[in-house]
Amino acid sequence: MTASHLLVPVPIPDRIAALIGACTPAHILQAEFDADCAAREVRRFRGPRLGIEDQADRELALAELARANKALAAHHPRLVVRPGSAW
Repeated sequence: MTASHLLVPVPIPDRIAALIGACTPAHILQAEFDADCAAREVRRFRGPRLGIEDQADRELALAELARANKALAAHHPRLVVRPGSAW
């Protein structure tokens, strides 16, 4: 039996990723891409002293993340992207 903390993540080959993508509806793939981009934007605007424009940009990114997560959660609840998560 292998300890789970000793397992090394293995990258998925491109052909396998293409097969997975071919089985997933296009609007879900787009929502996943949008959620990933929005989460990256949210992480950019961290810190207690954000200017007014930065706060507005962060709120916009949070709204885009929420919109994309709504589509992802409707397809499968575990697909939701969080700003602080590695996935």
